[in-house]
Amino acid sequence: MFSTTTSCWVSISAAMPSTFNAMDIAAYFERIGLVYNPAERPGSGLLRRLQFAHVTSAPYENADIVRGIPLSLNVDDLYKKIVTNRRGGYCFELNGLFRQLLREVGFNVKAEYFARFLRGEKEIPMRRHRVIRVEADGRDLIADVGIGNVAPRYPLLLEEGIIQEQFGETYRFRRDDFLGWVLTELHKGSWRDVFSFTEEPQLGVDFEATSFFCERHPSSPFNKEWMFSIKTENGRKTLDGKIFKVFVGDEPVEIKEIDEEEIPSVMKDVFGIEF
Repeated sequence: MFSTTTSCWVSISAAMPSTFNAMDIAAYFERIGLVYNPAERPGSGLLRRLQFAHVTSAPYENADIVRGIPLSLNVDDLYKKIVTNRRGGYCFELNGLFRQLLREVGFNVKAEYFARFLRGEKEIPMRRHRVIRVEADGRDLIADVGIGNVAPRYPLLLEEGIIQEQFGETYRFRRDDFLGWVLTELHKGSWRDVFSFTEEPQLGVDFEATSFFCERHPSSPFNKEWMFSIKTENGRKTLDGKIFKVFVGDEPVEIKEIDEEEIPSVMKDVFGIEF
């Protein structure tokens, strides 16, 4: 069993900007299975490699939330957690640190947005997702390494109506008068919404209150049981509570209930997480 802290809750650290030195960047690249080349220009090819490497190396995971350990959105704390301690996180953490990496290697990170995650929702939900708008080769893209479910492994061009295919998945953006930009995916022959965002730029500190809600509120889906996920080239592997699944595309090809004492081994062997 994992122990949970009983100490008093402390406030989330301020999500202030930080800077990485060359060793920090090299270590971050190594964490996601890449080799840092300072001479490489920040183009769309590098951006694609970075996002793919990130989602297949740094897992989506909520272990600290379940264990009652307060999160910090401070860049230095995120670096220590995800790079130094080889952990993962959820969208506010993963995309917060990824944004900083993109800036450090020379990308023009134009904005971060609050998004509404729409897939599976019957009513319009609150904004509780974080996405990055970045320029590469003169075009704007949405980069996102913070979704545990089916999601793009490559950044997507922020252009209305164009079909974007990758790894057997098909996406496109549409515009909505209220929701703003809406990412949709082709699912069983019809389009369904994934997430939406409007174009009010956010500061790092703007995500703190919602992250606190996700950590502590009784209605939050993030604080009930383990939520682990890591992308593969043709699918993903997940741990939801005690249920371990291997997906090819969006179809599970393996489903197994894990005994309580086996969970730490699965976290270590499959997701690379060890406490």
